[in-house]
Amino acid sequence: MRIITLNANGIRSAARKGFFEWMQEQDADLVCIQETKAQEHQLRDDPLYYPAGYHCFYEDATAKKGYSGVAIYCRRAPDEVIRGLGFDEFDPEGRYLEARFGNLSVASLYLPSGSSSEVRQAAKFRFHELYMTRLKSNRSDGRDYIVCGDWNTAHQNIDLKNWRGNQKNSGFLPEERAWLGELFSDAGYGDAFRVVNQEADQYTWWSNRGQAWAKNVGWRIDYQVVSGNLMDTVRSASIYKEQRFSDHAPLIMDYDYPL
Repeated sequence: MRIITLNANGIRSAARKGFFEWMQEQDADLVCIQETKAQEHQLRDDPLYYPAGYHCFYEDATAKKGYSGVAIYCRRAPDEVIRGLGFDEFDPEGRYLEARFGNLSVASLYLPSGSSSEVRQAAKFRFHELYMTRLKSNRSDGRDYIVCGDWNTAHQNIDLKNWRGNQKNSGFLPEERAWLGELFSDAGYGDAFRVVNQEADQYTWWSNRGQAWAKNVGWRIDYQVVSGNLMDTVRSASIYKEQRFSDHAPLIMDYDYPL
């Protein structure tokens, strides 16, 4: 099973840069998109946004147009689609979409960023608290989970270039890193990428400032997080950088898991 995740920073912008043509060449079983920045009615008349061979699902932000939004494209029709997490504060921002296939749940998640203000950082921490409770409760439901998306936090020093200078910045705050640490330990989930790739300089997002892309001064903030029983199924991981569809790069992962 191959799964791709990408923060598109605008699905229409990524489309103009050739994302859908590239996607059709990847033989992916599922593609998870974050930051569509569109309402589905704006896309519905263009078959480009409903790629051939895929069942397509969009979860838009209703609180603010042209903001956030997630999507899932899947070759197999899901048994069920779950929209939102039941979080009244965050569901109107279009941050979660889950497709269920038998015992497997694959989700597209766009976790809040706190970089714009203290108000948004506080919101991010509230999301952390709510979502950790949900993730822990999911452990007892007997399902397998793969949560793909932009988690807006680098976990360890190896996961961003300038870690020393970013320890007081959103996305690498001690509290945020500790939350991921709990996720990858006590909560019982795993960072699938690190199962097969322990190398440095592996990033998925680059600032548009200061030639960050050209110098590979990046952050690894896009993950495929798996329930612990799936850790042994991870087979390969790659970050695609030959073309730029967004300020993020696609994360491509293969699993030894029948879909």
